[in-house]
Amino acid sequence: MHVLIVFACFMASAARSAPLPESGSALVEDPRFQEILQRSRSLTQKILDSIADTHSSCVHTETLKLDSSDIGRFSTMAANIGIPSAPVLSAVSENFTLETGLRVMHDGLQLHQGLLSSIAPRLAEKDKVVALMSDVRDLKIQIVKMQKMNQSHIAAPPTLGSVELRLPGEFEVQVAAHLTLVQLQAFSWDVARCLRSLDHSAGDDDNQS
Repeated sequence: MHVLIVFACFMASAARSAPLPESGSALVEDPRFQEILQRSRSLTQKILDSIADTHSSCVHTETLKLDSSDIGRFSTMAANIGIPSAPVLSAVSENFTLETGLRVMHDGLQLHQGLLSSIAPRLAEKDKVVALMSDVRDLKIQIVKMQKMNQSHIAAPPTLGSVELRLPGEFEVQVAAHLTLVQLQAFSWDVARCLRSLDHSAGDDDNQS
C-alpha cells in the first residue's frame, strides 16, 4: 500500500508538470470552474475515505480483502458476474483533452453507481453502500456541471443507467461487492489525480504535505 501511495504522489506531480492545452486553459482558470473543482475534490476524498469502512460492513468472506494484491484471480468470475472494467482516466494533456477527461470521469462514476445500485439490494448490511452510492452520485453531478461549462461538449444528464449482474448466490454477491469497491477505489484515485492536476491551489497542498 505504501508503494501505491508513493506512486500516486509521483503521478500527481508528473501530471501537474504537464502544461494544460490552450483549449482547456481558459475554462480551468474560470473561478466558477475552480469552485466546482474544489467540491469535486472534496467528494472524491470522501469516497476514498469511506471505501474501507464500506468494504468491512458488507464483505465478510475471509479471503476477500480490500488491500489484497491477488485481484487477477477473480477476473474470470468478474466476467461471469458481468462487472465491466472501469474506463481508463489520464491526466489532461495534449493527448487527453479536458473534454475527454470529464467524459471518462462521468462514465466511470456512472458505471460504479450502477454497480452499487445492483448489489445493494442483495446485501444484509447496506447502509454504508447506500451512503457511498450517494457520494458517487453527488460527485457525478459536479462533473456534469463542469461538462456543461465546457461549451464544446454536450454534457450527459446525471441519470443512472442499469447494470445487470448475474448473482445466483451469496458468494457471487460478496465477490461483486468486493470487486466493485476495489475498482471504485482505483478509479477514484485516478479521478483525484486528474482533478488535482487542474486545481490552481494544489501547489499549496503539496507544500503542506
